[in-house]
Amino acid sequence: MHVSSEELDKLAGDILGRFENAAPSPKERAQIPAQEMPAQDPVERVRNMREVALGYTPSQVRAESLRCLQCRNKPCIQGCPVSIDIPAFIAEAAKGNFARAAEIINESSLLPAICGRVCPQENQCQKYCTLGKMLKDIDKSVAIGRIERFVADYARENRCEKVPHVAAETGMRAAVVGSGPASISAAADLRREGHGVVMFEALHKAGGVLVYGIPEFRLPKAIVRHELDNLKAMGVQIRLNFLVGKTRRISDLMGKDGFDAVFVGSGAGLPKFLNIPGENHVGVFSANEYLTRSNLMKAYDIGAARTPMFASRRVAVFGGGNVAMDSARTAKRLGAGTVTVIYRRTGAEMPARKEEVAHAGEEGVEFMFLHAPLEITADDRGRVSGVKLIECRLGEPDASGRRSPVEIPGSEKHCAYDTVIVAIGNASNPLIKATTEGIDVNRHGNFIVNEETCETTLPGVYAGGDIVLGAATVIQAMGQGRKAAKAMNAYLAAKRQVRA
Repeated sequence: MHVSSEELDKLAGDILGRFENAAPSPKERAQIPAQEMPAQDPVERVRNMREVALGYTPSQVRAESLRCLQCRNKPCIQGCPVSIDIPAFIAEAAKGNFARAAEIINESSLLPAICGRVCPQENQCQKYCTLGKMLKDIDKSVAIGRIERFVADYARENRCEKVPHVAAETGMRAAVVGSGPASISAAADLRREGHGVVMFEALHKAGGVLVYGIPEFRLPKAIVRHELDNLKAMGVQIRLNFLVGKTRRISDLMGKDGFDAVFVGSGAGLPKFLNIPGENHVGVFSANEYLTRSNLMKAYDIGAARTPMFASRRVAVFGGGNVAMDSARTAKRLGAGTVTVIYRRTGAEMPARKEEVAHAGEEGVEFMFLHAPLEITADDRGRVSGVKLIECRLGEPDASGRRSPVEIPGSEKHCAYDTVIVAIGNASNPLIKATTEGIDVNRHGNFIVNEETCETTLPGVYAGGDIVLGAATVIQAMGQGRKAAKAMNAYLAAKRQVRA
């Protein structure tokens, strides 16, 4: 049943009233119910691209913050790739000091409004929450991400953010390739030390996967633009329509162009396919293309879009991750009558966030578990007509620890679809490796880097995010960007001293 924001706010207000004169004891904190996130009604939201999760009210964020036990050993921080002082900012939020809470977060993270929305906190900071362990349910951990989102939104909307301090100019220059979360973090930390920083983005809009990959209903693009404006306010230059590897090579940047170091955060933009018959039929899309057309080029805005969108009635989505959920939910908003996520394992093995799966189900997305596609069929015009599937059972665990799907002979079936979206992951962008001597990659095409410094096998060139990890969360990519920037700052300081 859909509960309104007003009703949830009243319940939170009642909780605050109980502790108006005295802070709750640890036992009382554990008994405070977890605050539900207000959301658009599923019937309404499937017809628009506006954000689904509406965010906590002030009373809700304070009530949720009161649940934090303020552990002395702060276990939640070990699950945060950028080491935010989580108990400290939550303590301020509990008191209603939202601006101060935002300041604490910004000491470690430049993208709290984004991370609070799209990062899988249940597998990171909230996984280590003492309260969740006490209650034997991670879903009942303190909602760290939702609190982070609120205080970041508060600081932005009330214009009480502080642009990070920038040290005196050093005369050293760093190039940052890409403008996704790893690159944004690296650029910010490099600029803080006073280095000249230029960010190079291949597309016509900055933001990387935050802009082209994540739908508006999960991450409003105005928030991404605001974070990039903060980066510009620090003095970082952003050059668009600049494809490193084509427009200029790494060797050009470090040679003719005079950059002293380079960070590569070009992501994993090469879509993977299943290599089954029929993947070249009309109506088959990689999730990359499908989401980019919708998110970056606004294909859903009929009459004003920069690209057409394929008209679909029955859509099959292959995959079980967040990208599969994004694709399925986008297809519903673009008018598809039936959207089915086809996954080889069961729902318990799906890597997508529970919240995203739940939202997809509320919006009418169907799930077909323990089925694998064998072939995509087409009509006499070469347009998708359906998918040949085979049933599976779960066998022994694979390298990831999940039980491997085993096909059941004789269980083949054919299901009618007119559109197929392949959302089974992406490979690292191969362009820079192909145009740069001295950079080694692994068998998957990911850059090989020093784990402590993120330096590649080419001196002075560092890398982080999906180009290294293959598939990273926003906060993991940010963590690598910060780690690389720390090493780059030391490298640039040493180089400056030699030059002097």
